Amino acid sequence: MTSVRKLAARDVDTVQAMVRDFGAYLTALGDSWQHNFTAARYLEDGFGPNPAFHGLIAEDEGGPLGYLLLSPSYDVDRGIRIEIVVDLWVNERSRGRGVGKALMKEAAELARTRGARQLLWAVFKPNKLAADFYRGIGGKMVDDLDWMYLPLE
Repeated sequence: MTSVRKLAARDVDTVQAMVRDFGAYLTALGDSWQHNFTAARYLEDGFGPNPAFHGLIAEDEGGPLGYLLLSPSYDVDRGIRIEIVVDLWVNERSRGRGVGKALMKEAAELARTRGARQLLWAVFKPNKLAADFYRGIGGKMVDDLDWMYLPLE
């Protein structure tokens, strides 16, 4: 039976293994992924004095199945708190068993308890598997926005 719980600092090695698997998957799709989300980053940015994210892990008696990371944000236009899903990964052997749905359902509940009224995420365009999954759980495309960024380093 699949269970979902909040991530803890002790999950660092488990999450790091899944992050590397996720990176290999994205690289195979043509992403220029690099492993910058190290164990030190996980611990400092998730469990240090000023956490930038929080998350969930799905498990069963056989071990970890997937993880999801969230980061709080705000939509000024609508005046609502939102939570951004910054990472969602389900091990290949666990796909099709409802693990991703369980993680997203728990993420929605967790976000609601934190006052959020919407989940928001981005999908790497070649990742059709992810886009199909999100559509399947009711996700909507944001047609009138293009995400942009400004490097600060």
